[in-house]
Amino acid sequence: MFTGLVEEVGKVLERDGARLVVSADRVLEDSDLGASVAVNGACLTVVERGPGRLRFDVGPETLGRTALGDLAAGDAVNLERPMRLGGMVGGHLVQGHVDGVGIVAALTRQAETARLTVEWRDQALAPLLIPQGSVAVDGVSLTVARLNARDFEIMVIPHTLAATTLGGLRKGQRVNLEMDMIGKYVQRILQLEAEPQPRRGEVSRRRAERIRGPRRADTREGSR
Repeated sequence: MFTGLVEEVGKVLERDGARLVVSADRVLEDSDLGASVAVNGACLTVVERGPGRLRFDVGPETLGRTALGDLAAGDAVNLERPMRLGGMVGGHLVQGHVDGVGIVAALTRQAETARLTVEWRDQALAPLLIPQGSVAVDGVSLTVARLNARDFEIMVIPHTLAATTLGGLRKGQRVNLEMDMIGKYVQRILQLEAEPQPRRGEVSRRRAERIRGPRRADTREGSR
């Protein structure tokens, strides 16, 4: 579990297929073999730790669901270690489980701040966004300032622009999106309530079939 408060910005040192090596300083502490680290909002497992670097193996499922496959040597990435129980949650509850990929529609500078507009491609993400609600963009905890038909807007303060990769986003760039965890649970509960319920006795019959298992044909000679 993470908070969406980026601890440092690392740099991709090596990207070869499933192998991802990033530079790190602050997050090296406690990031031993098997530890979890959020890289641009995706929870990855440390498979090797060296001086000033961490190595991760990114599986096909993660590459298919996130924008990590777009990374190349030299790219900057947001890094965060898991939150500690009993500590302060300055952002919001972030699991590191990316829900979908968004596209940067615009990053408009306004004095020292910036307005970030992100489009979503998967319409299933739309119900999980609400005005003034929380969303993680490349692992950064942000607040939805305006919600439109196909995109949402965020006001990014100077500190966030300087302390994360958001200040360097380009139009058309893909970013990882994780919607608010509470909203996802509420949506799932409503979906289950809307599904037709089994008729009386149907649950018991199905449970009995699972215990008994499927009927097997009698293959003994003369069974006909």
